[in-house]
Amino acid sequence: MKNIKVLGSGCANCKATAKLIEAVAKERGILVSLEKVEDIQTIMSYEVMSTPAVVIDGAVVHAGGVPTHKTVTEWLS
Repeated sequence: MKNIKVLGSGCANCKATAKLIEAVAKERGILVSLEKVEDIQTIMSYEVMSTPAVVIDGAVVHAGGVPTHKTVTEWLS
């Protein structure tokens, strides 16, 4: 199981990113632990300057804007 965090203020792009990750995981039959992180101190601890950002198993894999379906699929492969 992959541990995924979507970092952001709860904006529309942050919600869209979380929804996309959930959808791709479901399509692929992959179990993920998805957490939405809105606490600014926690977000800053990842040294992310733009959101939404995505952290998978402790590593920042994306920052700024909604990732593409293809990109999310690659992350979960």
